[in-house]
Amino acid sequence: MIENLISRYVRHLNQRLMSFGAVPGEIQLPDPDPDKRYLLYLHIPFCVVLCPFCSFHRVEFRKDRATQYFEALQQEIRSVTERGYRFGELYVGGGTPTVMPEALAEMIELVSTAHPVSTVSVETNPHDLNMQKLTRLHNAGVKRLSVGVQSFDDDLLKEMQRYEKYGSGEEIGKHLQSVGDLFDTLNVDMIFNFPHQTEAILESDLKILTDRLSVDQVSWYPLMTTASTSRPMARQIGRVDHARERRFYEMIVNHMLAAGYKRSSAWCFSRQPGMFDEYIVEHEEYVGLGSGSFSYVDGTMYANTFSINNYLRLVDEGHLGTVQKRVMTQFEQMRYYLLMRLFGGHFDLDIAEKRFDSKFNRVMWSDLAGLRAIGAVRKKSNQLQLTEFGYYLWVILMREFFSGVNNFRDDMRHNISHEPRRV
Repeated sequence: MIENLISRYVRHLNQRLMSFGAVPGEIQLPDPDPDKRYLLYLHIPFCVVLCPFCSFHRVEFRKDRATQYFEALQQEIRSVTERGYRFGELYVGGGTPTVMPEALAEMIELVSTAHPVSTVSVETNPHDLNMQKLTRLHNAGVKRLSVGVQSFDDDLLKEMQRYEKYGSGEEIGKHLQSVGDLFDTLNVDMIFNFPHQTEAILESDLKILTDRLSVDQVSWYPLMTTASTSRPMARQIGRVDHARERRFYEMIVNHMLAAGYKRSSAWCFSRQPGMFDEYIVEHEEYVGLGSGSFSYVDGTMYANTFSINNYLRLVDEGHLGTVQKRVMTQFEQMRYYLLMRLFGGHFDLDIAEKRFDSKFNRVMWSDLAGLRAIGAVRKKSNQLQLTEFGYYLWVILMREFFSGVNNFRDDMRHNISHEPRRV
């Protein structure tokens, strides 16, 4: 009951948070804080296989198109560098960023040459686990590789339309073993609560990851839906049943912790501390470049165009790809801050007070009291820590948050023809 009420509540908040508006004229990012080192997110939207459950901004790979795109993205990187932004970490997501590994390596080297980047993380898929490709990326400075596997079960892979392109679960496992020592961190992205996933299938996936492959890090995402993906998903892989979600999550937690992994977040488990996929949790402010990316700087969310044509045109004219923005109230900023920080399992109230000019506890008292009342957090000194129920609650909260973001992505794709054009 509590989970359902909170899900509806978060959907309501998402509608407000993701209510962006088109702004006449050029949208500029604010001047950077010279003392800050921001995280840079780069979005590569191209994919060879368009999975039916995926709501991220992705388009079918065409080499000529992707070549133009990488050139434009390099120009956008130069533009924000000239504005004075400095980046300490780089995360490259998609899509499939490794569709053109040489172009990707050159782009990473461009960033690393101009900025004091300490960590570079890149997403990929099992098809691109090729030592020649990945050695080039390793030499360019990539320290963390995140591989979208989703499941090792062949029947589920066939339902996802991934079996034909990426191979069987056995083949994917061999590819992972072959590159496991190349990077500081090898992360494997998995999904739980597929309609036809059984406890036996989940248990098998868990044992493959921890016992056979012994991977560095595993991110276990609950299956998420949006308005645009629910119908094709229902046709191809069945309808999602959230009633099973908690049971599956508890299986994952019990197994991963027993195998020696530590929680990096509510759904990420690591052998050693390090970066994980939800960069927005560790970095309050970040700059997103490329079509379909988001930025959050100085209390304002910015959204880049989802039209590849418009993106190329804007950058060619000397602009960034940004077409919409959303100025958040201080209360919304506090809620967003609490949501993201507690996802990591703990929350420092003293730091929050300092961050929000000694207003956080007073403004957020009802939210904090509610979390303690339902048993989601416990207070130790001046820190909040998630309870076991709180960890699962945060899985629900983040599932609904990212579903809201994905619905916004749908709207942006559908309204491409109405996006502002620079004259």
